[in-house]
Amino acid sequence: MSVWITEAEVVRLMDMKGAIAALDRGLALEAAGKAENMVKTHAIWGGHHTLHAIGATFANGAAPLLILFDSHNGSLRAIIEAFALGQLRTGAISGLATKYLAAEGASDMALIGTGKQAMTQLAAVAAVRPLRRVRAFSRDGAARADFIARASKALGLNIEEASSVAQAVDNAAIVTLVTRATKPILASGMLAAGTHVNAVGAISPERTEFEPALLSRCAAVVADSVPQVQNLSSEFMQYYGRDEAKWGAVRPLSAVVSEGRGRPAGADLTLFKAMGMGISDLALGIEILRRASEQRLGREFPHPQPVKLFA
Repeated sequence: MSVWITEAEVVRLMDMKGAIAALDRGLALEAAGKAENMVKTHAIWGGHHTLHAIGATFANGAAPLLILFDSHNGSLRAIIEAFALGQLRTGAISGLATKYLAAEGASDMALIGTGKQAMTQLAAVAAVRPLRRVRAFSRDGAARADFIARASKALGLNIEEASSVAQAVDNAAIVTLVTRATKPILASGMLAAGTHVNAVGAISPERTEFEPALLSRCAAVVADSVPQVQNLSSEFMQYYGRDEAKWGAVRPLSAVVSEGRGRPAGADLTLFKAMGMGISDLALGIEILRRASEQRLGREFPHPQPVKLFA
């Protein structure tokens, strides 16, 4: 029998710390050659609407499902409703990168962007660093104030409202960008030495969050999927161009996880670029299925059986 795991069961089974731990294990398997990522395909229309191979788009958004197959015999193991799972893995990958790349004592964070992904991005950093102060900025003042009120209550953090990007990132040890910006909003000169940056929002070529020159200050440039950065990140494509030797400076997060070294000593800046990748979904999906089996959650249904078209 296969298992259908609902959205409510996903939230019951998985929290942010569990998501980060699952990703840690999944990327270690990638580094060991035991997991392979498929570069996602996407289409853009209307200037900013996107359709990814991992979801389906209707009038009001996507209806994502994660489907798990047994790679040994091809059988269907589970179908998992994946709205919450998608938010968890998108936040958790930033949390994992922050765990390895941010300074150990980092406790001051700037969050740029207060949209749908902001809460889980903030929760992920809070799961790996003891945040004492957060400054949040977005262009919409009303939405910004509403987010700060909700996030302060939900996460129990000290969150301050910033009036600009520059004010938010001033001397912040961790900066997370999660916006839909199409022009650079973060300049290299805004950041203090020792900062770690998570660049999360610009996942297609028409979007840009930071000026490419910022990369020249980075002692470590890390991505969840280097091929996807090469194909889809305008910031990286502008800076590295087609010089394969220069692209060698961009490392997969799986390599950082495998080495376990963390932030380079004396680093000026470090930067993590997240594009979204299948291994992230798979790592969380496997762990959710394991927990669902242990707790006897999920609804069993008959495994699909082929039927001959012509007898």
